[in-house]
Amino acid sequence: MIEVRPFAGLGHAQHGWLDATHHFSFADYHDPTRTHWGQLRVWNDDSIAPQTGFPPHGHRDMEIVTFVRSGAISHRDSLGNAGRTAAGDVQVMSAGSGIQHSEYNLEAEVTTLFQIWIMPDAPGGKPAWGQREFPRADRSGQWTVVASGQPDADKALPIRADARVLAATIAAGGQIRYAADPRRHLYLVAATGRIRVNGVEAHARDGVAITGEAEVLVEAVEASEVVMVDTR
Repeated sequence: MIEVRPFAGLGHAQHGWLDATHHFSFADYHDPTRTHWGQLRVWNDDSIAPQTGFPPHGHRDMEIVTFVRSGAISHRDSLGNAGRTAAGDVQVMSAGSGIQHSEYNLEAEVTTLFQIWIMPDAPGGKPAWGQREFPRADRSGQWTVVASGQPDADKALPIRADARVLAATIAAGGQIRYAADPRRHLYLVAATGRIRVNGVEAHARDGVAITGEAEVLVEAVEASEVVMVDTR
C-alpha cells in the first residue's frame, strides 16, 4: 500500500518566525486519521526565520531527529550540550526521563528542516543528545542510515527505537531500491524534486506512507533529495 499525502493538504501553522507544516496531528492541528504511522509520531516541515527559534522547553519519552535541509540550527540543553548542525547533517535527542532544550537559527538566512519524532521502545532512561555530519556526496545514488536503533550495525546516530532514518540524493533519471519488510511502516518525503515510489508519483514535500511492500523503488523524475523512516 502506498498513499501519497500532498503537501498542500497537510496541517499548517504560521507563527511569523516559524512556518510549520505538520504531516501528523501536532499542537493545534488534529486529524484523527493521522496521529502516527507505526512508531513515527511527528514529521514537521519547518522554516525558521533568521535570528529566531524555539526557546527552552521540555520533552520526555520521545526520540527526536532533526534533518537540516538548509541553513543551520544551534542547540543547547539542560545536560550542558551545545552544537550547530548545518544543512545536510543530523542531530538526535533521546528525551528519556526528561530534558530541556532550545533550538535557534542564528544564521543570516532562513533555516529549513524536518523535525521527526519517533516513539521509543520503552519509556524513561537517561536523556542524550548527539550530532553528526552526513555529506550529501556520500549518499549520492544510495541510502545512508543517519539514525538507527542499531547504530553500530548501521554506522548511524543512536535512537532508542526499532527504527531507522535514511537519506539519499538521486540524480534526475536515477533510481534507488530499499528492501522492506511488508509488516513495517515506512514514511518517505522528497525534500526536493519529483519522484515515483513503486510507480506512484509524489512531489517535493509530499508525504508517502508505505506498508505491505517487500521492496521500495524510488525513481527521480527530477534531481531529488529524499528522507525516509522505517519503523515497526
